[in-house]
Amino acid sequence: MTAPISAPVKSYAAVDLGASSGRVMVGRVGPDSLGLTEAHRFPNRPVRTPEGLRWDILSLYAGVLDGLRTAGQVAGRVDSVGIDSWAVDYGLLDADGALLGNPVHYRDPRTEGVAEKVWATVPADELYARTGLQYAPFNTLYQLAAARESAQLAHAERLLLIPDLLTYWLTGEAGTELTNASTTQLIDPRTREWAHDVASRLGIDLGLFAPLRRPGDPAGLLRPEVLEETGLTGPVPVTTVGSHDTASAVAAVPATGGERFAYICTGTWSLAGLELDAPVLTEASRAANFTNELGLDGTVRYLRNIMGLWLLQECLRAWGDPELTELLHAAADVPPLRSIVDAGDAAFLAPGRMPARIADACRDSGQPVPQSPAEITRCILDSLALAHRRAITEAQALADHPVDIVHIVGGGTRNALLCQLTADACGLPVVAGPAEAAALGNVLVQARAGGLVGDRTAMRQLLARTQPLERYEPRGDTAAWRAAEARLTAR
Repeated sequence: MTAPISAPVKSYAAVDLGASSGRVMVGRVGPDSLGLTEAHRFPNRPVRTPEGLRWDILSLYAGVLDGLRTAGQVAGRVDSVGIDSWAVDYGLLDADGALLGNPVHYRDPRTEGVAEKVWATVPADELYARTGLQYAPFNTLYQLAAARESAQLAHAERLLLIPDLLTYWLTGEAGTELTNASTTQLIDPRTREWAHDVASRLGIDLGLFAPLRRPGDPAGLLRPEVLEETGLTGPVPVTTVGSHDTASAVAAVPATGGERFAYICTGTWSLAGLELDAPVLTEASRAANFTNELGLDGTVRYLRNIMGLWLLQECLRAWGDPELTELLHAAADVPPLRSIVDAGDAAFLAPGRMPARIADACRDSGQPVPQSPAEITRCILDSLALAHRRAITEAQALADHPVDIVHIVGGGTRNALLCQLTADACGLPVVAGPAEAAALGNVLVQARAGGLVGDRTAMRQLLARTQPLERYEPRGDTAAWRAAEARLTAR
């Protein structure tokens, strides 16, 4: 009697870099199994220099190498590596491939007033019709316009977005991953190629960018020096994943077949919207500040950027990092919707003095001023839930794409109060999980490239079967939320 052949299980290292921390996760994937283990976590601390706010990219790369070393110890063998990170930021390389200074942080003020100068050449409505990207002051296009006269840009021979830069250091091969490239405001979301006419009119040299890659494409092999540094046994391929972390997170939405779903990717930012087959490039969509970014398999991530848990993170920092669970319990007892702020207001973008700025916004709008940490926390969570409601409601109307359920993925799934308030505000069931969506999406694209899982539907079915999920049903009707929304929009 022949013994049954055991199904293969492979191990993938997912490098997942967020705005406040990075981590290397090990995903073990089989035909009906999916597990994730944290191998290494490291801080991501931007540095304020005399020149402005910068990313400490060398520290991040060291964290990646340390994580890959630990991943090899955890997994025994690493079958592939994939990298995702935040969007829009980049490093510049000279003719020898050397980095020209630390990458500028998207919260650096160098882009203040730049958009208006860009619009004088390519009007805002025309720019949206060509690129589909919402206005955000830190979009790569505006960063490049701000850097036009800089010595670094003048000497640059190559521009690599953050995950592509780290991939280049690991492999020696340069590419520009498409889902992240779509956040530059230099990609046409209809053709999924560069918007050459926009770049030409603005004097942006698209030759700085390496050739486009798509999720699943090979990105090279770990260099011998990297193998020696990490102790990994080669050859170890690096696989292109959805290198914008939101693209990876949306790929890991555990929607079941036939679901008409909206998603909210929660963390420092909340990205709330729909997965579509084609972009929505109408003037009404631009006025509502929705963006058309690209996702897995040519899909469009039609979404709105909301300030997200950054508001709470900054408050916690100002309060000396109190115990979050106790704070959320206290916030749950605060009367709902007493005070709300616009969670997308650029006034909250910069770090520092967040509790005072929230109190000032409430005072200036004639609302009760939250005083205690619990009251400020409840104001933040009510405001985020209201922003989620507004984004999902407007996305459905603008895209003519109704939904029956909301999937929340990312770090905010651990905040049960936020998940319940979002269900209440939207008047729709919320399924929360997985928390590590970006890393799981990263892993699954690697596994799919290796032939271990099937299409996007099969990936999501595997997630739904293997990951812990929590369902929240809406409580009551949405009248109070509609009234709060009317208060906010009337200002």
